Amino acid sequence: MEEPAGRRRSRPGPPLVRSVLAAALASLLPMHGAAAQTAPSEGEVPESPPADTAESGAPAVELETIQVTGTRIRGGSVPSPVLAIDSEQIREEDFSDLGDVIRSIPQNFSGGQNPGVISGNLAGAGNANQNITGGSGLNLRGLGADATLTLLNGRRMAYGGFTQSVDISAIPVEAVERIEIVADGASAIYGSDAVGGVGNVVLKREYQGVGAGARFGKATQGGLASREYHLTAGTTWSSGGLIATFKDVSVDPIFSDQRSYTEQLVDPSTLYPGSDVRSGLLSVHQALGSAVELRLDAFRTERDQRHLYNWAGRNSLLTPDTTMTFVSPEVEVWLPNGWALSLGGAIGRDRHNQYRLETITATGMQIVSDVCYCNESLTWELGVEGPLFALPAGDARLAAGIGYRRNEFINTNHATGVDTIDGRESARFGYAEVDVPLVGAGQGIRGVERLSFTAALRREDYSSFGGVNTPKLGLIYGPNADFTLKGSWGRSFKAPTLFERHYSTDAWLYFPSSFGGAGYPADATVLALAGGNQDLEPERANTRSVSLAWHPESLEGLEAELTWFSVDYRNRVIQPVANPTQALSNPIYAPFIDLTPTAEELAAAIARARNFQSVIGVPYAPDKVAAIIYLQYVNVARQEIRGVDLSGSYRAGLAEGTLTLRGSVSWLESTQQTLPALEPFDLAGTLFNPPKVRARLGGVWKRGGLTASAFGNHHGAVTNRLDGVESTSFTSLDLALRYATGPRGNAWSGMEFALSVDNAFDRDPPFYTVSAPLYVAPYDSTNYSPIGRFLSLSVSKRW
Repeated sequence: MEEPAGRRRSRPGPPLVRSVLAAALASLLPMHGAAAQTAPSEGEVPESPPADTAESGAPAVELETIQVTGTRIRGGSVPSPVLAIDSEQIREEDFSDLGDVIRSIPQNFSGGQNPGVISGNLAGAGNANQNITGGSGLNLRGLGADATLTLLNGRRMAYGGFTQSVDISAIPVEAVERIEIVADGASAIYGSDAVGGVGNVVLKREYQGVGAGARFGKATQGGLASREYHLTAGTTWSSGGLIATFKDVSVDPIFSDQRSYTEQLVDPSTLYPGSDVRSGLLSVHQALGSAVELRLDAFRTERDQRHLYNWAGRNSLLTPDTTMTFVSPEVEVWLPNGWALSLGGAIGRDRHNQYRLETITATGMQIVSDVCYCNESLTWELGVEGPLFALPAGDARLAAGIGYRRNEFINTNHATGVDTIDGRESARFGYAEVDVPLVGAGQGIRGVERLSFTAALRREDYSSFGGVNTPKLGLIYGPNADFTLKGSWGRSFKAPTLFERHYSTDAWLYFPSSFGGAGYPADATVLALAGGNQDLEPERANTRSVSLAWHPESLEGLEAELTWFSVDYRNRVIQPVANPTQALSNPIYAPFIDLTPTAEELAAAIARARNFQSVIGVPYAPDKVAAIIYLQYVNVARQEIRGVDLSGSYRAGLAEGTLTLRGSVSWLESTQQTLPALEPFDLAGTLFNPPKVRARLGGVWKRGGLTASAFGNHHGAVTNRLDGVESTSFTSLDLALRYATGPRGNAWSGMEFALSVDNAFDRDPPFYTVSAPLYVAPYDSTNYSPIGRFLSLSVSKRW
C-alpha cells in the first residue's frame, strides 16, 4: 500500500488547514482559565465535568454527545433534511439487513450494486448496474453508488468491486442503533463521493445481555430459501461498554425456470444469486477518567455467491467470494470550556475474487477466468470542536480538522499472476464548519422563533489531479414553534474512480471503414485508443435544497416535511463514443477524433498503451495512420436532477394500543447531456433508471408486546427508450407481525416471534420487450424484483 515513487514526500497542509487550526486554537486557549459554569441551553453541548469527578465517587460520566449526520458540530444544525431509521423501526418492519432497509427508501435507487440486479450486463444496463460483490450500495437519486458516501460511525469504509460502491449490508443489523441519510450534497463536510448525499450507520453503544435468534424464509413461487442465525452479546460497566455480534446467512438462488415469465431463457440462468454470508462485529468504548474516551469499531464479512448465465452459446458459472474488513480506532479528549479534540481513523479492505468457468456449448471448450478486484483504504483525521463565542440565542460553534486518505485498487489476474490494474491515490484535506444561532426561542422576537446560519468549507489536495474546494451555506428559520424552514447551497465533487483512471489502455490498428470512415485511401489505417484515462478530472456538482417542516405543538406526534432539491452535475466521466461504428461519420464525435496526428503523437499514444495490436493484420506505419480515435473515459457528460420529497409521521394513542402512520413519497426529474452537441435526454422514468415516482406508506399498531405493521410500496412506470413503450407501475404490500413476551419468570422470558410477508399479493415485475429473449430476462432488475411473495419466520431470545 505504499504510494508510487515521487509521491511519498510529506508536504505542509493547505493554507486553509493551517488557518483553520490556528483560529480554533487561538479561540480555545484564552478560555482555559474561565471559571463560569452555566447550564447548557437547548441544543448546546454540555461541558465535561471537572477532572476530580471520577475520584469523588460520583456516577460515571457519559462523555458522548449527540453527533448528527450532515454536520461535524455536536448537536449542530443541519440545513438539509435528515432521514433517520432507528432499530425499533427496523424491527417493526422486519427488515433482515441494511440492504433491505435502503431498498425501501423512495429517495434511493435499487440499481447499481445490489444482489437482485442481474449480473453480466446482459440487458445493457451499463457496467455500474450489475451485481458484482453481492452487497448492497446506497444510490441516492440514482446518481450512482459511487456518488453516495456511506459511513460507519462517521468513518469511511473500503470500496467494493470496480464501481466504487460500498456494501452497507456487510454491517450486521443487530448491532445498528440507527441509519441516518442526508439526501443532499455534503462534500463540504465529508469530501469526495457525497454528491447525491451521505448515509451514516450508527452502532449501538449500550447493550446488556445475550441475544440469539434464527430466521427462515422462502419465496412462494420457488427459490430463495434462506436460513439465518445470529448471536449478539454486550455489557456495560461504569466507564464503558461493548457489543459483539455474529451472523450466518445462507440463501438459495432463484433460477429462470422457477418463474413463468423467464422460462424461455436458455438454462442455466440465475435471476437472483445464491449466497452464504458470515459476518462478525465488535464495538467497544472505554473512558479514561472524565476527559478521555477510547473507541474501537471492527467487523469482518465473508460472502460466497453462485450464479449462472448463458449468452450466445456460452454457459458461465460464477462462484465469486468477497471478504470485507474494517477497523476504526478513535480517541477523544474533552478540553476545558466545552471544547473537544478527536483523533481517529479507519483501515478498510475489500477483496472480491471473481471466479468464472465459461463453457462453449458447441465444442465443450472451457475458459477459466480468475481475477481479484482488491480495494484498500486508509484514513486518519484530527479535529477540534467547541464554542467560539456566546450569543443571546446560544453559542456559536466551530468544527475544524485536517486529515489524510489513501485508496488502492488492484485488479489481479490469478491465472497469469499479472496485475492488470494497479491504481493508488492519496488526498490531504482540511475543513472548517461554523454554526451561528442568531435568534433563539427565548428572545421573544415576533415572527422569529429560531434563526441560525451554517457555513462549511473543505479543501482536498489529491496526488492525481490536484486540489478541490467545496463550500456549503445553510440557513434555518422558524417563524414559530410549528414550522421550520431550511435552505442550503453547496458544491460537491466525486473523484474519478481508480478503475476509470487506471483501466488498461489498449491501442488497436483498424481500417477506417470499421468506424464508419469513407473516402480514405485503400492503405489508410486508424489507431483506436480504449481503456482508462489518467488525466481525468473530478466530477463536480452544485446542489441546492429547500425544505419546510411542520411539527405543530397543538397536535403532538405529527411531523411532516416537504423538500425541493436540485443537483447540477457536470464533468461526469463516460466513454463518449457511444456508437464506435459511427465515430468517423457522425460529427458529434468530432471532439474525440484527431484527423491530423503527428508521428510524435502516435508514438506517445502507443507508448502509454499496455497493449498494442494490429487487428487487421497490416503492419503499423505512422505515415498511413489517418486518425486517432479516443474511446477512453473522459469528463464530458452533464446531468440535471430536480425533485420533491414529502415525508411524514403521526403517532396517536388508541383505546387499545398506539398507532403510528408514516410514509415518504419522492418525485424525481433527471436528464443527461452526453455530449455538448447533443440534446439532453431523460434518465428518470426510463429503463434502468429510477422511476419518476416512488413511495412507501403504511402504519404500525402496538399493544403490549404485540406489533403489527403494513406498508405499501409504489414504483412508477419506466419507458424503454428503444421502442418508446412504457411499462405498468408496480405496487406491493408488505406485512409483519411480531410478539415479544417481555420479562417473565420462566423460559418464555425475553422471547420474540415474528412473521412477515413481503409482496403479499405476489405481483410479478412489469415486463418490457428484449432484443435477445433467449438470454435476457424481460424485466428491469434495477427497479423490480423476481422474488414475488416472500414469507419469513423468525424467533429470538434475550437473556
